Amino acid sequence: MMRTWKKTALGVMLGLLVPAAAHAVDPPNVDLTRAEEISAGRCSLCHGPEGDSASALYPRLAGQHHQYIAKQLADFQSGRRKSDTMGSMAADLKPEEMLALGVFFEKKPTKARDARDADLVAVGRFVFHRGNEFSGVAACSSCHGERGLGTEQLPRLAGQVPKYIEVQLKSFEQRERTNDNAIMHSIASKLTELEVKAVAAYISTLD
Repeated sequence: MMRTWKKTALGVMLGLLVPAAAHAVDPPNVDLTRAEEISAGRCSLCHGPEGDSASALYPRLAGQHHQYIAKQLADFQSGRRKSDTMGSMAADLKPEEMLALGVFFEKKPTKARDARDADLVAVGRFVFHRGNEFSGVAACSSCHGERGLGTEQLPRLAGQVPKYIEVQLKSFEQRERTNDNAIMHSIASKLTELEVKAVAAYISTLD
């Protein structure tokens, strides 16, 4: 009885941490016109005009939490997250412009990708929701939510470009990703290459 109560309580606490759905919130004094100008001049070439990614190498920004986007831009600007390209793109952005870009992209519509390999996606679904108790891999859903929608602090994964997910997991594993690394390194370092590809494939099918 006590064990059941503890599991229920944990589930409730996790439920409070992870939203049931992503909602675009408009902070005060956000200049979306300016954000659209910046996006057209800098972001759209790689990330697409609607934030849907113009290449398998670049992340989908549509639907991503505006707080997370603003933080990543600030990290690129400060050098905390290393990238020559993004460092130069963010170099002269003001904090309010970073926030505006975040809101601009969070408002863009999202969509799931079709599953190209049902068996691979099935493996990814298992790891995403249950982890791997034999190797100590935690379930992705324990932080990013059952639908991969994330939180204000943790990124939305649902619908993300599979190749980008693979690259980021490997970067975390090799400590090449220089921000947000502490927890993700401990997880990514235990994933097999099959699990990396499977989780990335499954994530891309979520919406």
